[in-house]
Amino acid sequence: MEEKSNMLKPDEKKETEKDPVPPDGGIMAWMVMLSSFLCNGIIFGIINTFGILFVKLRGDLEAANVEDAAFKCSIVGSLTIGSTFFLSFLVGMIADKIGLRLTAFIGGVLATVGMAISSFFYNRIEVLYFSYGLLFGTGSSLAYTPSLTILGHYFRRHMGLVNGVVTAGSSIFTIGLSFVNQYVLEKHGLQACLLMFTGLTSILVLCSFTFVPVLASGQQPSKQRSGSKVRELAEKLIYLDNWRNKRYVIWALAIPSALFGYFVPYVHLVQFAKNVPLDEDDFVNGEKASSLVACIGITSGLGRLIFGKLADYDKIKRNGNRIILQQVAFVSIGLCTMLLTAAKFFGDFTYQALMFFCCLMGLFDGCFITMLGPIAFDICGPAGAGQGIGFLLAMCSIPLTVGPPIAGWIYDNVGNYFGAFIGAGIPPLLGAALMCFVRRFPQQPDPSTAEEDEKHDDEKTKTLLPAEA
Repeated sequence: MEEKSNMLKPDEKKETEKDPVPPDGGIMAWMVMLSSFLCNGIIFGIINTFGILFVKLRGDLEAANVEDAAFKCSIVGSLTIGSTFFLSFLVGMIADKIGLRLTAFIGGVLATVGMAISSFFYNRIEVLYFSYGLLFGTGSSLAYTPSLTILGHYFRRHMGLVNGVVTAGSSIFTIGLSFVNQYVLEKHGLQACLLMFTGLTSILVLCSFTFVPVLASGQQPSKQRSGSKVRELAEKLIYLDNWRNKRYVIWALAIPSALFGYFVPYVHLVQFAKNVPLDEDDFVNGEKASSLVACIGITSGLGRLIFGKLADYDKIKRNGNRIILQQVAFVSIGLCTMLLTAAKFFGDFTYQALMFFCCLMGLFDGCFITMLGPIAFDICGPAGAGQGIGFLLAMCSIPLTVGPPIAGWIYDNVGNYFGAFIGAGIPPLLGAALMCFVRRFPQQPDPSTAEEDEKHDDEKTKTLLPAEA
């Protein structure tokens, strides 16, 4: 009897060593989803509406006779989005070491401190480079990446829809802040707006407390010493299986290639629209220009929900077709960015044309953003998804940082945004073309997903069979 019990121990041990299955529901799962929703909303609501602050900052610098005002102001927004994404690869490794919750907590504190400093030195562009651009950006990175990674610990079957709901947070906050920012700036000034941002970023600290992982982290099993200390260190810090995966390598190169012009409309759209102009009254002209950012936010939110739900269908989820959705999104974003320059040819309907192009751009922006998390889990699996997202966002930081200042430099030297917006529309088309090579390599099935699907099919079969007597 004792011998039989010993023979069962390896199987029992194997069973206990299996990673727990994401609950796909429950109070804790919904709390995590809400916290991630707030993280995405606050961080990208502030980042996406920087174009409204850009007009105020540029006006103040030009009033002080500062040269290249558009270029210098756009650096603040570029540093923010650039540092948010660039540090993501470090965030993935840090989170593997100290945990998602502590990483996000530190991020919330840094983001709040950065905004607080910005509110005291709102009239010093050099200080804003550090406080708004780097400190807030660093804190945002530490909070944002865990907010995406944690979703895979609590959801599996409805991963696409949950990502859609969470990333829709940025759309909802973008819509709200596009109106609130304009009002606060007009009535109370830049300092009051930055103080409001300080209060919002403090919520990130509270959200971090819910980020409790339930799946195994991306730690790799110990291997025999390779003789190279550098290699051993790399294996401890980096989930190298991602970089042995050709599908991930191609995807991680194609996405940044598409993003050189992605952030240009978010920074320069309001100024571009005001220059058209959309109304003879300066205040009304500013209101209409700011409303275009809200149009992007509204349809981006709808796109995240629609395409998030669409991504959960088996024919799309199992065949790697989520990447095709992302390709369609990039083509649409690129074309819409270039078509913004043609709006003036619509005469009295210029404003309506801009609204249409912005709404279409927002819809497919929602598709692109929503697919990031699910595709990372498809290609890298749960163990590598955290670092997969982190390294991808880090690589995206370069084009996102470079694009807006180049557009600002073109505007300062040419006097209009035509060349800047045409150039910004080309990279998304290039990125969509490069992503075609991902499908040349077969997708490796995720064992945990396959096991869960098999279990689901078995349960479905049992419900169709007659009950035993």
